Amino acid sequence: MLAKLLKILLLSTLSISCALAEDTPIAQLKAFLHSSAALSADFKQVSLDKNGDPKQTSIGKFYLSRPGKFRWNYQKPFLQEIVSNGGKVWFYDADLEQVTVKKLDDSLGSTPALLLTGQVNLDEKFKLEEQGRGDGLNWIKLAPKDEESGFKYIFIGLEKGQLVGMELSDNFGQLTRIYFSNIQINPALNDSLFNFVAPKGVDVFQN
Repeated sequence: MLAKLLKILLLSTLSISCALAEDTPIAQLKAFLHSSAALSADFKQVSLDKNGDPKQTSIGKFYLSRPGKFRWNYQKPFLQEIVSNGGKVWFYDADLEQVTVKKLDDSLGSTPALLLTGQVNLDEKFKLEEQGRGDGLNWIKLAPKDEESGFKYIFIGLEKGQLVGMELSDNFGQLTRIYFSNIQINPALNDSLFNFVAPKGVDVFQN
């Protein structure tokens, strides 16, 4: 009887431990990336200098469709678009009347944009470390294993298992913070969102 009771207690403890392990921030991030085949959100992007002072704040709309499709529509202070589809990325600057086209892997490396497309194996590309809670979010640090990725680290902020914030530190000492709001998981997105057509009269550069 005692042996049976100990067995039940042991199995119960293991079940609780497994449940807790599955609920860790890293597990939540992986589950989020796995389950969100599509996403739309408003975003605010703040660029800071080496002293941590804000240089520029941009706002816009973000769309994602896995695998490999995303669109960043920057609305203020400048009109810009970054569109990924079919292994290519289009960078459009309305003020400069210029479009630059690059291969997805060459242009982004191990950056967050590629991370969100679901085409990156987290454990293969990053060293993941839980950073605890801050500002009401669970934070995870992703340090690229590739020293040529262009980034020192990426912080991911989760709220109830959903992506809410990101912080990027590049090799030039610049810090970028992105805050997401009005997040919709798996919305019905038209494929035309990810088909970029260069406006007439703009210069197009292929890399």
